[in-house]
Amino acid sequence: MKSYTYRIIIEKDGKFFHGFVPALLGCHTFGKTVEATRKNLREAIELYVES
Repeated sequence: MKSYTYRIIIEKDGKFFHGFVPALLGCHTFGKTVEATRKNLREAIELYVES
């Protein structure tokens, strides 16, 4: 299995953090903390690439 590296961006958005992957159009998520957002992004990337 190939391994890819994607740049992620996480920004404060009110009470939550918004995370997205510029290289993957529409790949966005959010979380209560930066760590939670990073975890959610990892899952979102996996699902995006699978589809």
